[in-house]
Amino acid sequence: MTTTTTTTTPATTSNLDLIHAAYAAFRDRDVDALVATMAEDMEWIHPEGMDTYGLGGTKHGHAGVRAFLAHVPTVLGGMRLQPLEFLDHGDRVVVFGVRDVTSRSGHTETLQFVHSWTFRDGKAVRMEDVFDTVAFHRVIES
Repeated sequence: MTTTTTTTTPATTSNLDLIHAAYAAFRDRDVDALVATMAEDMEWIHPEGMDTYGLGGTKHGHAGVRAFLAHVPTVLGGMRLQPLEFLDHGDRVVVFGVRDVTSRSGHTETLQFVHSWTFRDGKAVRMEDVFDTVAFHRVIES
């Protein structure tokens, strides 16, 4: 009789898996699931040019991300992200995509974005959103 021993190792979550989970959570409007992909000391960064609408600058930690996301509906009628390409390089994942941005009056435009995510110990520690602020202002003001 032969005995076979199988050793299992715990499944690890890759940075790319976390990115996909984050975008799924954003799509589903599940803030708890989104924040679960992030470290407590997360930096959530948007262009300073969005300060006019309270959307610019760096938000810190889970509370900062939650406050930012709670503020967005006061400025926009809606937003849907469509990540299209993922570049995974060590502790950095860069995402190229488009977002459908809807103004409070109902006007929608599709705008490009680049998200640069940085990871440490299996959690996102930084997300920088890069986009055309002039085009974004145009949508908000339409």
